[in-house]
Amino acid sequence: MELRRRPGPSVRVRVAEHVAEHVDGATRRREDRLATEEPLEVRLAWPGHPADRVGVTMRTPGHDFELAAGMLFAEGLLSPADLGSVAYCTDTTLTREQEFNVVTVTLDRPPPRLPSTVHDTVTAAASACGVCGTDSIGEVLSLTELRGVMGSDVIEPAVLHQLPGRLREAQRVFDATGGLHAAGLFTAMGQLRVLREDIGRHNAVDKVVGARLLEGSSPGLPVLCVSGRIGFEIVQKAVAAGVGVLAAIGAPSSLAVRLAEEAGLGLVGFLSAKRFVVYAGEARIGV
Repeated sequence: MELRRRPGPSVRVRVAEHVAEHVDGATRRREDRLATEEPLEVRLAWPGHPADRVGVTMRTPGHDFELAAGMLFAEGLLSPADLGSVAYCTDTTLTREQEFNVVTVTLDRPPPRLPSTVHDTVTAAASACGVCGTDSIGEVLSLTELRGVMGSDVIEPAVLHQLPGRLREAQRVFDATGGLHAAGLFTAMGQLRVLREDIGRHNAVDKVVGARLLEGSSPGLPVLCVSGRIGFEIVQKAVAAGVGVLAAIGAPSSLAVRLAEEAGLGLVGFLSAKRFVVYAGEARIGV
């Protein structure tokens, strides 16, 4: 009997590398590593209700339980106090390729709101698919009203300038593949509490939030720093988690800024060791 194998965060491939700067334009054949990309199906169950699929996302395997918990929390489908268990699905109908790609989250009681009241998939809801900006913002703000206000720490510029370097230093899988995004939760003094990597920015955020939830801690640390750009779905997840300041290496979108303004979230883009731009919540940043 062949043993089941859990997919890893990277895979080996053979490549041919051509470097034009070489005198003879030589081609070198070598081994390389790619970031793994596979689907993860998230199912939700509670007493009297069998596990149903809530969403599917393409992700980098690893920290799958955190990802599932973070996704459901961002959509208002999970209250940490009601979390019973998170496990890989043991459905006998799953093929070998599907093993470790289906996670079931079981609650001790019905979720705060039923999955049928949101969109068809978690990822669709997070991306505001099929609804206008006003409706999307209203959905997110309704969650913050239930969970209370965000942290009130003021983050000093000197602290923000340090975050990209600290985020990059902790990216172990990126070192091997060069193909993953990262999200990190930091204290107001710039101390890294948890970092996760994934091929999707939104998945990396769900993983860090889920990590805090599964250890019984509040996800709402003062600063969330992410690689890449800031889309609406990243701001949505930061607001839902109670983060005070969201900072990114790249630029925000218009709807991301609009949501941040209405939610009172500090929003920083183009963050580097020498520069950043404040798009919302200037009072949360000491400038």
